[in-house]
Amino acid sequence: MLADMSTSSLSPRAILITGASSGIGAAIAREYAEGGVFLALSGRNAERLAAVAQDCRDAGADVEARPVDVVDRAGMADWIEGIDDSHPLDLVIANAGISSGTSGVDDFDPRTRKVFDINVGGVFNTVHPILPRMRRRGRGQIAIMSSIAGFRGIPGATAYAASKAAVRSYGEGLRGLVKAEGLRVSVICPGYVVSAMTAKNDFPMPLIMPAERAARIIRRGLARDKARIAFPWPMYFTTWLASVIPPGWTDPIFARLPRKE
Repeated sequence: MLADMSTSSLSPRAILITGASSGIGAAIAREYAEGGVFLALSGRNAERLAAVAQDCRDAGADVEARPVDVVDRAGMADWIEGIDDSHPLDLVIANAGISSGTSGVDDFDPRTRKVFDINVGGVFNTVHPILPRMRRRGRGQIAIMSSIAGFRGIPGATAYAASKAAVRSYGEGLRGLVKAEGLRVSVICPGYVVSAMTAKNDFPMPLIMPAERAARIIRRGLARDKARIAFPWPMYFTTWLASVIPPGWTDPIFARLPRKE
């Protein structure tokens, strides 16, 4: 299968990553950083983003880093189109996202809307500016960060799980829509990964893995053009199974899960 793929799929030379200032995004940036690679990185924390960018430059990559807010539709379009004008993008990774629990009721509405604005709207604002350009070129790869949590509604993280379910479905549909045009789309569904997001959790996180290991798994999956890059497999299988069992059977179990603030 790998022998049939283009060079840009196996070793993308121009890569854009959102949410690259920490966690999985930062690890993915460092994983791809090497001589001959151009990285366009964005993130909300300018100081952390600058540190990641410097690490990537030290590894030999050419880097442009900018703290663009993925919710800013016009700002994202301007940034992505400007990058693509000078460095036609081989790979775009829509990684930026937040996790917010909805265990309380007083701020249920604003929390939910904020999570969807970033986790879903941010994906649209990353993918939609580059999509017509890749379609005209007849090549390119898009990766969308979902989560294992997106396979089943979770009472303690309703907005997060629902937002990740939305982008998973969107990405899998988009893959089929553009495949005949030479584009590749993969959806990434990680379990618990060491990051600032998981550092806030005060409950056990089974099979949590370092971000660097997650980045290596993601890179291998993208090189193989996998439709769904889900890991670790025991958690993937468990959550997939929970998604096909009637909800009434599993509601009592999920109701006892820790609630994320």
